[in-house]
Amino acid sequence: MTNLVRWEPFSDLVSLREAMDRLFEESFVSPRAGWPVPVEGGALAVDMYETDDVVVVKSAVPGIKPEELDITVTGDTLTIKGETKSEQEVKEENYVRREMRYGSFSRTVALPSSIVADKAKAEFENGMLTLTLPKAEEVKPKAIKVKAK
Repeated sequence: MTNLVRWEPFSDLVSLREAMDRLFEESFVSPRAGWPVPVEGGALAVDMYETDDVVVVKSAVPGIKPEELDITVTGDTLTIKGETKSEQEVKEENYVRREMRYGSFSRTVALPSSIVADKAKAEFENGMLTLTLPKAEEVKPKAIKVKAK
């Protein structure tokens, strides 16, 4: 004898309230690692990673000359400042679209560990700024050998 089970198509669907709760929890309460964080007000976007010896910060700054950048490290805070200037002035004001940004920019980020600012290196190539910031000796991992008696 075969038992028939009634199919309930809506039992598998999540209620709208449960879906919205899950959306807000995943997005704001505990965002997933790796999700892009929105950069406030069109500020300078940076990528930062660390190795055992250095912290590396990369940022695209097209149209900026290296001497126009101001990079400072204060404690565990890195600040990158600069200014983009319009090279041509258009007399007609009938723009169809104007998305190029001109003016000063600044980005301040917290560094993940203490660094030695005196030994920092800044390289600029094809509009890409790369900062190599060596870590302070006290934050570098140290191996301890175990000796048997």
